[in-house]
Formats: sequence, C-alpha cells, structure tokens
Amino acid sequence: MGDRKMQDYIKNVLVHMPTDWIKLTTHRLDVYDEQLAKTQFSEQLEILFNANTYETSSLNKLPTAYDYIRLGHPLSCLLEWAIAKLLHIELDHVISFSSSTAPILAVLRKNLLGNKNTRILYTDHLPDSFDTEVLQTIYGYQFELQKIDTTDVIAEFDGSTLFITQQTDLKNLEFNPNIDFLVNLHPQLGSVLLVNGKHNAAYIPEIQHVRRRETIAMTPANCLVALKSLVRPLAVETNTNPELNKKRVLEAIAQVTGSSTKAVVGSSGLSIQYAIMMGLIHDAQENHKGKDIKFIVPPNCYGGTNDQARRVAACIDNVAVVDLPVDAGNDMVQRIDTILEQLAAQDAVPYIIAEIPTNPRVEVPDLVQLKAVLSKVRTTTSGATAINPVFILDQTFCPNVHFLGAGAILSSVRIISYVSGSKFPSGGLCTAGYCVGNTTTDALMEKIELHLQLCDNEATPLQMEFLATQMPSMKQRIEDAYLNTRSFVNHIQEALASAKINFVSEDLANQGFTPSVFSLDLPSHGNTAEEKEAHKRALNLKLIHLMITEIPNESKFCVSYGQLSGCYWTIPATSTQGTTKEGDKDYIVRVSMSPSLDLEHHKQVFSKFADGI
Repeated sequence: MGDRKMQDYIKNVLVHMPTDWIKLTTHRLDVYDEQLAKTQFSEQLEILFNANTYETSSLNKLPTAYDYIRLGHPLSCLLEWAIAKLLHIELDHVISFSSSTAPILAVLRKNLLGNKNTRILYTDHLPDSFDTEVLQTIYGYQFELQKIDTTDVIAEFDGSTLFITQQTDLKNLEFNPNIDFLVNLHPQLGSVLLVNGKHNAAYIPEIQHVRRRETIAMTPANCLVALKSLVRPLAVETNTNPELNKKRVLEAIAQVTGSSTKAVVGSSGLSIQYAIMMGLIHDAQENHKGKDIKFIVPPNCYGGTNDQARRVAACIDNVAVVDLPVDAGNDMVQRIDTILEQLAAQDAVPYIIAEIPTNPRVEVPDLVQLKAVLSKVRTTTSGATAINPVFILDQTFCPNVHFLGAGAILSSVRIISYVSGSKFPSGGLCTAGYCVGNTTTDALMEKIELHLQLCDNEATPLQMEFLATQMPSMKQRIEDAYLNTRSFVNHIQEALASAKINFVSEDLANQGFTPSVFSLDLPSHGNTAEEKEAHKRALNLKLIHLMITEIPNESKFCVSYGQLSGCYWTIPATSTQGTTKEGDKDYIVRVSMSPSLDLEHHKQVFSKFADGI
C-alpha cells in the first residue's frame, strides 16, 4: 500500500515538476544552504508527499537541492528519496551517479587511505570500462575480484564487500548482510550506490565528495527515465543520432580551438580535468619511472581544481601539489619560471594547471614570455636535461582564443587545453567538458581518453546533443556577451569610480580575449582592516540583493557564467564550488553577463546602488 502511494506520487510529481528541474545547470544561492542542501529539499518533499501535494507552485517552493547539477539536483534527490522509501533504508545511503565506475572507485579510494581491504563481487559483469591492472598500478587501489553465481554464498570478510549487480527493477534490490556496498548498474543511465548499515555511514561524505569532484550525479534527463521506471516498466529511449552529434561536436571544438588533434568530451569540466591528471600520471609512471610528479596549481584558482589536485596527490605517493601564486601582484610567468627551475634541480615531472584569464580577477599573463619560460631547456643538478613541463590550460573564460593550433602562440610547447561545457559551449543547458592537445601532446591525449573511459566519465548522448546544438553559435554568443559586459563595466566605472574592476583591457580584447565575466572590488570603509573587510562583504550582499530584487527575471545569484540569457552574480570566496584556503580567498563580486539581457535596466539599478553608498 505504501509503495503504491509513493509510486502514484512520483507519477504526479513528474507531470507537474518545474521546468527548471530538467533544464537548469545552476540554481539560486539566495535560497540555498549548503549544509542542508539535499536534506532540506528532501524534508520539505516528505511534507508534500504526506499531504499528497504535487502542484507545480508547491514544488517550485522547495529549497534548492544543490547549487550546481554536477553535485546533484532536484531529480537526483527525488530518485534517491524514492529508492530509499521503497527499500526502507536511510535517505543519505542512496547515491546516484552518471558513471558506472565512479562509485566503485569512491569506495576503493576511502579504503586506500584507510588501509582497509576491499572485495569486489559481481554476478553478471563488471562495468565495461573497469580495468583492474590500471586501477592497481596507476591509481594504487588494491582489491580482490570474484564472480559469483548467487549472493547466498557471500561470507564474512575482513574489510569492505562491494557487490555489483544490474537490476532493471530497482524495487527488487536486496542486501545480503555481508554486503557493505551495492552498486546497481544501468548501461544507459549510470548507477545507483546503496550503503548498507550505520557502520558504513562514515563512507557517505567521502563518496559524495568523489561525486562532487571526479564525476557527476546522474543527469536530470537520466534521473527522469529512472524515476519513470519506478512507476512502470520502461524502455530507455536512445538518442536520435549520437554518432552524428559527436561528429558535429568534435568539428565545432576543432573550429573554436584551432587544434587538429582529436578532442575528448567528458561529462563535466572536472571529470575532464580528472582524466587529464590521471592520464599524465599514467604517462609519467611509464616514461619517468620512480620520479616525483609535481602538479603546479594556483592556490586561489577555481576551488574544484585545487581540491581535486590535492585529492589525487593524497592517493599516490610520488605525486604532490606545488602552489603557484598568480594574483594579487604575483606574476604568473615569473612564478612558473622559478618553480620550474626548482623542480628541474629535483629531476621531477612538472605539470602546470593554470587559468587564462585567471578566475576571478580576469588577468592574462604575457604570452610571449610564457612561451619562452615553458620552452626553456633546463638541467638537473647532475647536468642532465630536465623533463619538459606540460601546461594544462583551463580556458573556460575565453574558449575562443587559439593557443594550440598551427602558428598559435603556444603551439610549440607541450600544452593541453580544457573547457567546462556548462559555460559557453552549452550555454548552461548541461554539464560537460572537453579537452584538446597540440601536435606535441598526441600521446598524452591517448592516455587522457583512456582514463576518461575507465572512469566512465564520457559525455552522455544528450549532453552531446546539447553541445551539437549550441556550439555552432558559441563564438557569436561570446562576442555579444563581451560587448554587453564592456558596456556595463564602463558604466560602473562612471557610476562608482572608487570601485576596482578587474576586466580585460581593450588591447587584450583586440587579441581575442573577450570574456563576459568581471570582478568588482567595492570600496570599503572602517578604522581597521577587519572593519573594512566586514563592510565590503556587507556591500557585496547588498548589491547582489538589490540586483536580484529589482530585476528578478534576469539577475540571479548563481555561480556559473556563459549562460544564454540574464546576468549572474556571485561571491567566489563563498561559493560552494570552491574549497580555497581562507587565507587565499578574495571576497569580491563576480559578475557574468550574457548576450541577451536588458542592459539599460541593469545600469539603472547599479546607479541606484552607487548613489546609496
């Protein structure tokens, strides 16, 4: 009776759900509490369920489940809530993934760091991408692997037992008491991980963090299919022409990057970055055996980048992170030169991750000098030639700039460029990401693709469809959004001359650097540094509140950029997407303009704010 009621409720919710549940990648920060994200949403959903309330107006009032769909979203929360109720287990013990491999890797990572044994059992087959040798030799994960005929034979084990199954009917999933983690695979949708028992609850935050940083939650479209299957048997609809969409996406990437090498396309920017890191580590372990591997990373870059790099380093003994200060008076090129000289003396393998322009201060280094520093031949203390660096370029702010192709500024150095697909490439319609190399990094790109596949983090067919549709207009959208941004920046400079604005110069714009993002450092007052900082933080929130209140249909408190319409405001230092150390945080406002918005209205409201201070 209870199951029937829940299934009927799900059916009604799917009919009346807000369109934002399926079409948005980022959600409002002004109605979001990170600590209560999924919990708050689910508690309110439970109240609606008990009252059998499913009208769109009521569903619209639910708290934001997550601020960004890579982490989770209303439909992933709804799916996990439904499965938990059907199986009579704790809500947070159900975690959905777009990847079939990532939940397994999450358990293996936790046990590696905890020095705990892992046993992986399966009845049907392992995920297609599962590679035992690579996982053990490159990732350092150790585990026993065994195919069984039935769960009845599962005995006790000194460690964690992970069972892999493939059930089309999620309502029939059953735990053996000796199973700690159950991973149910669905080839077209992803997977669902079930955590068995309170004694395994400590794994849940770690597993969620893997979903947050190395992969993505099951996508809204796939969650929708999974939810419908809970209500009635349902065949998964296949994409109309996935090969054609992939071909169109690869052609668009080649055009926008100028690179002739094959691109790889992942489920998100961070899943691409993870594949890059693991692919480069794999190459170094094969070609530079026994040498230390150093990832050189700005401490105040995008927090996900920083966090992921340190998470990778924590798992592999010869991998470490070296800080690369690039903002607040630090010259990126000089810093890279100094660090590369130090690492050359150590005979280490240097990999540099950097953003151009930088996030959030939108600074561009001297590219001629950067090329010279990256091309410099260095020697070890023994006089041998040091290992050439690989420059891993996050160019999400300006994906239209040609760094890699023939004749481009960095075409002769070892470089890999990647872009978050939820920004300009899709216009905020999906998470995705892509990376390309140049002629010097062909072999590295093969390794990167291998690890993207191993983690089952390739873009989904629907993500490819979104990219195929949106990428042909990307260059024009970037140009139009830049013009709006330049006009708004000029207005702010006139309306509030005491504010410091970080944006590209006209000269850089003429070179092709045309971002639609700028940072705003508002003037502060006070007798002490603490008072000035507190005043500035209060002003940040006052400005954002005014904009989203006066222009609610266009101005949003959101973390993303590259959107198709409207204006996004955020404070990167407080963004839930980052884990930057407090001392490196920069409490400024980041503004993202689009090609389509009421620019004059935004100028008027900002003038109102400026007049008020």
